[in-house]
Amino acid sequence: MTGTGFEITGAGAADLELMRDWAEEEGWNPGDSDRFAFAAADPEGFLIGRVDAEPVACISAVRYGAGFGFIGFYIARPAFRGQGYGIRLWRAGTERLRGRLVGLDGVVEQQDNYRTSGFRPAWNNIRLEGVPDGLGALDGAPVRGGVELVDAASLPFGQLAAYDRRFFPESRDAFLSAWTSLPGRTALAAVRDGRIEGLGVIRPAAGPSRIGPLYAAHPDVAAALLRALARHAPGGRIAVDVPDANPTATALFAGLGLVPGFETARMYTGPPPALDLAGTYGVTSLELG
Repeated sequence: MTGTGFEITGAGAADLELMRDWAEEEGWNPGDSDRFAFAAADPEGFLIGRVDAEPVACISAVRYGAGFGFIGFYIARPAFRGQGYGIRLWRAGTERLRGRLVGLDGVVEQQDNYRTSGFRPAWNNIRLEGVPDGLGALDGAPVRGGVELVDAASLPFGQLAAYDRRFFPESRDAFLSAWTSLPGRTALAAVRDGRIEGLGVIRPAAGPSRIGPLYAAHPDVAAALLRALARHAPGGRIAVDVPDANPTATALFAGLGLVPGFETARMYTGPPPALDLAGTYGVTSLELG
């Protein structure tokens, strides 16, 4: 039974840092500065459950545009599990997204619970980790057919945002701007004749540096972006969450020497949105989509 001292409030800056720490303890290896971009996405989309003022559980329920939402960070502290706090927070999060198509990335042990709440699997994301083969490629060198890798900040942001919309159900300009430009990150775009044909971002984490998103028009472009980004990781160690709906991506990265870590299921409450999955070689974030 839950105690009378349980309350749910919005998460402040210190709470977001605590949520990052809890995600690290769960083995999810979040990016060190992800919380700053998360706050830009939807400042009111992060909830904390407290028992007598002590934080015991969290969830994110982020709104995008008028019709989409994404749930993440669903964590209850081990000592407080099985007491009803998590489900009360879950209900608060899903209520915030009522009337929208909602997505999440569910860890294996929670997927049956998500199904009972109306979520259905669309694909699995496989985390692939390691030091990719062939890190000797030079940044900015031609990739194929005149494609070059450039600093994403050198391109008009509107062009980057329009490209991202091919891979995400709604515009997310504030989030994308922060995600690609926070200190310590590197964002590279693959460009040919002024058109974007790929985009990748790497960010530091406690474990292997995280790459996401990783979009590409061709496997050669994806491999070049992966290698170029990995040169910014300590020891070249990276992790990327690859949708198995793009079998070309999983085969490509396995061929580059990356090995599976864990997997999640991308699940939705309705028909999956129309996305360029053939061009998705790595999802942006398991917490925010």
